[in-house]
Amino acid sequence: MERIYDMIVVGAGPAGCTAALYAARGGLTVLMLEKLSAGGQMTQTHLIENYPGFADGVDGFALAENMERQAKRFGAEVRSAQVHALHLHQNPKAVETDGGIFYAKTIVYAAGAVPKSLGLPGEQALVGRGLSYCAACDGMFYRGKTVVVVGGGNTAAADALLLSRVAAKVILVHRRDRLRADRLEFDRLRQAANVELRLNSEVTEFLAEQTVTGVRVRNNVTGAEEIVACDGVFLCVGRSPETTPLNGQLKLDAGGYIAAGEDTRTSIPGVYAAGDCRAKALRQIITAAADGAAAVHSAMEDIPRLGGEMARQY
Repeated sequence: MERIYDMIVVGAGPAGCTAALYAARGGLTVLMLEKLSAGGQMTQTHLIENYPGFADGVDGFALAENMERQAKRFGAEVRSAQVHALHLHQNPKAVETDGGIFYAKTIVYAAGAVPKSLGLPGEQALVGRGLSYCAACDGMFYRGKTVVVVGGGNTAAADALLLSRVAAKVILVHRRDRLRADRLEFDRLRQAANVELRLNSEVTEFLAEQTVTGVRVRNNVTGAEEIVACDGVFLCVGRSPETTPLNGQLKLDAGGYIAAGEDTRTSIPGVYAAGDCRAKALRQIITAAADGAAAVHSAMEDIPRLGGEMARQY
């Protein structure tokens, strides 16, 4: 007979790692699945300054490693596997992966979100050839060069600042008349001598030979267009929830995020949404971790009704 876990956690970002930690400490048998390495989006940030307990900030990759190690310490099983499909209406629930099928009484879905694209011709073909969604990952390749950052939120501002430390020039293009980044990030941008802001503007075309050579930028006020030469482009225009493996089984909101309240319960009993894939007002590392803890609390209450045994204590 196949092993049936008390809980399977899909995703090893801060939500998934916290869920695995709380579940293991609570006496549940738990398997955490992650297609790459632990940490999710936070591994793309070289310095995280808004997570409590680290007065001088913390490297995102290091924080991710510590979260995974902590979950393992209390008995969580972690496997590297690409999740292809989930079967959530059956009992036990099943998770299909490239490493086999796994079964559990409950599922915490914490697969996070993926970068949005501009949808311009040739965009996907240029990924890795001068087009990137991760400044922390690829910024080192543009030392002494000119790069364009597209976006206006905190991620775009942070990436522009990171790139300003290695690139000769950073051009930040944003379609609105002001950035959405918070005041601290905005002030840091203004102080960076090699960062140029192009507001009320948007990229309409990628120019490339073998690799990116520039972008076409349109001014949204005047309608004027110009060619901006650059060696690389970093897209920071938001993210979309990773819900493909769910195959429409869970109720979503208008934005495609999983409909679940603060208790993380979804439209299917025994299934919980945690982290950036859940519909909520604020998506940060700390709120993702809170979701992971809440999901286990809800599961502990629900497992007796689902026919399992509830662990007695955290």
